[in-house]
Amino acid sequence: MNKNILITGGAGFIGSHVVRLFVNKYPDYHIINLDKLTYAGNLANLKDIEGRPNYTFVKADICDFETICNVLEKYEVNGIIHLAAESHVDRSIKDPFTFAQTNVMGTLSLLQAARQYWNGVWEDKMFYHISTDEVYGSLSNEGFFLETTKYDPHSPYSASKASSDHFVRAFHDTYGMPTLVTNCSNNYGPYQFPEKLIPLFINNIRNNKPLPVYGKGENVRDWLYVEDHARAIDVIFHKGKIADTYNIGGFNEWKNIDLIKVIIRTVDRLLGREEGTSEALITYVTDRAGHDLRYAIDSNKLKNELGWEPSLQFEEGIEKTVRWYLDNQAWMDNITSGEYEDYYKSMYKVSL
Repeated sequence: MNKNILITGGAGFIGSHVVRLFVNKYPDYHIINLDKLTYAGNLANLKDIEGRPNYTFVKADICDFETICNVLEKYEVNGIIHLAAESHVDRSIKDPFTFAQTNVMGTLSLLQAARQYWNGVWEDKMFYHISTDEVYGSLSNEGFFLETTKYDPHSPYSASKASSDHFVRAFHDTYGMPTLVTNCSNNYGPYQFPEKLIPLFINNIRNNKPLPVYGKGENVRDWLYVEDHARAIDVIFHKGKIADTYNIGGFNEWKNIDLIKVIIRTVDRLLGREEGTSEALITYVTDRAGHDLRYAIDSNKLKNELGWEPSLQFEEGIEKTVRWYLDNQAWMDNITSGEYEDYYKSMYKVSL
């Protein structure tokens, strides 16, 4: 094995796609998937590669500094791709302490453990931190987030991610640690926990349940198919400039209400219903506190310097995504039980 790569949060939505890509594409790498297996971590996401000889799963908390130190030493880790994070804005509004603990202190735990283990020998080492476009704040109807955009987080979630970004850059500037940071737009695709908009609405449409829309649904987001994000992470990990930042976006902006109507038409069609029938399920709910109006990523730096660009148009990506969730109802049924039901009811005040 010429690289031993620790991927944190590898049982989660984005992380499982990154783990799968690296395990399949690089048989000479040893991929160590470290995940705490909170509500959003699911090893069923990786059943297809769990028996591969170059794959190891470790159940651990990134905040457990001693365990992280032991893992780095045991597996002789020389690269870290850090995806483990609390990521849902609504949860951060209800429980900001957990977000600060995981996203800030957990990242610091990883950084300090790596610094001690690598001990100033930086050759062939890399700490790659995956962040979000939400650290930049909110845009009006014009303009795009650039890598140089000033940070302006508006939620406990985005504030915690902004803080973790600063710690990663500080470890490069202070200690010389080779680091990378990427800020990505909204991801969609298979294996996403159904508190997020797209899988939530696919499941609710299928079961004729209300579709809770914040405010008037006017908020705009840029959407990126998750496998394209995994490809970007691959390219940046191997070719990115040390201490640099890259924005990853889909060049694919949608108002929430327009996106929802696309999902409705797609699900209705694939279920054999008259297209648009499920629009009657749309239920407008009180807007989220501090709800940013618009996010839009400019990915031209990544495209021009490293040659990456999205492979799927949104219509193709959403078709693949809807089909996956409809074809994998057993996965969805397993997820939407227990704690998730209670959380859903508390957040949206409607029944699952």
